[in-house]
Amino acid sequence: MKAYLFPGQGAQFTGMGLDLYESSPKAKDLFNQANELLGFDITKIMFEGTADELKETKVTQPAIFLHSTILAEVMGNQFQPDMVAGHSLGELSALVANKTLAFKDGLTLVSKRALAMQKACEIAPSTMAAVLGLEDHIVEEICAATSGVVVAANYNCPGQLVISGEIDAVNAACEALKEAGARRALLLPVGGAFHSPMMEPAREELAAAIENTPFAVPACPIYQNVSTTAVVNAAEIKKNLMVQLTAPVKWTQSIKQMIADGADKFIEVGPGNVLQGLVKKVDRSLETEKASI
Repeated sequence: MKAYLFPGQGAQFTGMGLDLYESSPKAKDLFNQANELLGFDITKIMFEGTADELKETKVTQPAIFLHSTILAEVMGNQFQPDMVAGHSLGELSALVANKTLAFKDGLTLVSKRALAMQKACEIAPSTMAAVLGLEDHIVEEICAATSGVVVAANYNCPGQLVISGEIDAVNAACEALKEAGARRALLLPVGGAFHSPMMEPAREELAAAIENTPFAVPACPIYQNVSTTAVVNAAEIKKNLMVQLTAPVKWTQSIKQMIADGADKFIEVGPGNVLQGLVKKVDRSLETEKASI
């Protein structure tokens, strides 16, 4: 069975999507719709922008979403998922690809999500850190024992977990994690504490927008970051998406569940190849590939 995976923030690069734009009239039309809906020329930044311009939150998230969803659309009959999943932001790409969300509705939510997260980051200084080489339960226990806000945020693969929270709390947890035997515990160059309680203002703002967006019955199950299991009920998908910003991304658990449910081929749709690498860390024997037209 084929599982299609959609990347999150960090996969952007200059020139992303240009091949799609130049080779497909359908892609060109969708990119032009995006420029109009967002109110700025995102395609120009995607195709020609500097790394710094692409790192702006209001650009990064829509850019990755556009690259992923337009590629899935242009693949046509080649895109035949038995199941889908998306890492953080990628969950919205997956929901457009499996027909739960209309393209324009998905893009509107991504844009609102990016701006709401940016605002939440400005309220209080916060950060994230990657922890390598410790079992999940040890990281969770140390976060729980650290004063201040610090939580396990991204379960990326066995032995790689990202923590998130207030700067002082994250730094203190990093020291304790190193003492507990972590191979590395290093701060990430991010604007704030994503997937932690620090994102509550953004979660509230985005939840209101999600509430007013129509969700259809999906063409195939989605394995959501919050639930990690196959979901096909539109109301349940909506409910899970509403709490995603303050809940952890349970990626390892989702991939393991997809394997248990029969997935034996994982195809990454969008920029970069990070998710293929994470799948291989879960199970070396799995077949992975990059989607292309």
